[in-house]
Amino acid sequence: MASDAVVHLADLGRPKDRLQFALKMHVYLCILLICVSLASLTVGATGITPWDMAAALLRGEAPEQMASIVLFDIRLPRLFMGIVVGAALAVSGAVMQGLFRNPLADPGIVGVSAGAGLGAILAIVLGGLLPVWLAEATGMYLVPFAAFVGGWGTTILLYAVSTRGGQTSVATMLLAGIALGALAGAVGGLLAYAADDRQLRELTLWGLGSLAGASWTKVTVTVPFILLALGVAMTLGRGLNGLALGEATAAHIGIRVQRMKNTAILTVAAATGAAVAATGGIGFIGIVVPHLLRLATGPDHRALLLNSALLGASILLIADMISRVIIAPAEMPIGIVTAFLGSPVFLWILLRNRGAVGF
Repeated sequence: MASDAVVHLADLGRPKDRLQFALKMHVYLCILLICVSLASLTVGATGITPWDMAAALLRGEAPEQMASIVLFDIRLPRLFMGIVVGAALAVSGAVMQGLFRNPLADPGIVGVSAGAGLGAILAIVLGGLLPVWLAEATGMYLVPFAAFVGGWGTTILLYAVSTRGGQTSVATMLLAGIALGALAGAVGGLLAYAADDRQLRELTLWGLGSLAGASWTKVTVTVPFILLALGVAMTLGRGLNGLALGEATAAHIGIRVQRMKNTAILTVAAATGAAVAATGGIGFIGIVVPHLLRLATGPDHRALLLNSALLGASILLIADMISRVIIAPAEMPIGIVTAFLGSPVFLWILLRNRGAVGF
């Protein structure tokens, strides 16, 4: 731990070089996101592109109705959802890795993913038992709402278990998160055992994640939660930098450690809970993206958090494009694509940091 602190101090001790490189990285990642976003609007089974509409307008012709529907009602909300969800997962991973001072930490460590999954399973399997008026009122948003409530509820329970005397123990939170995740998995498995074939298929598809269900209504509901959480997360950079030197050192340099922990945990719960509720389970973004950027630009969270948002959004859009074309005209769940892309990188991270995880 002492050697890690020396490394962090050395890296943070060259602010001019780090700032210049971080600014260049911001520019490069912004350009990447713009290019990927334009490409995302052109990929799909219909072959309709924004350039076709632009050419029609230049010729003085009205765009075809089908082209307008595909671009503005299907691909554009899907693009926005992919950007905010990718940013939410990556930034949440960066915050968790900084909070736990471990490159293998991810948003699931605070129980959000397990709780959200259990909430979704409850809604899918037991949703038919709801009163008719309530089922009609919630409609297609029953599963996302239940997932969001489940994620938040698990996080609050985890926070209560790991906090004593006004102080939150990161180690207790880690162990309690594992236990609550196992419990949520057990309850979810019991419910899945009682589900019928249709419900099992829906559970499987939701667990693998997808942006196919994106709509302007879902974007309007989801984006404010995520943007608010991301805005708060961007203010945690200095606190996470100080925490890398140890809680005692962070307190001595004026960082309110407990307040920073509380803010970080609630921010991750809000961002990840809303993302999982909107798109289902999408793995590896929260682990891989922050770690790769940390290797490239250093451990300064003031730059790392913004870079994680930009790269996370780009990678999720790339994975979404792959999911749309790899078995076209059908669509592969995006969680499968991110697992194929992320698991080799995760294995490399694990082997590279064997000392940090105790083997």
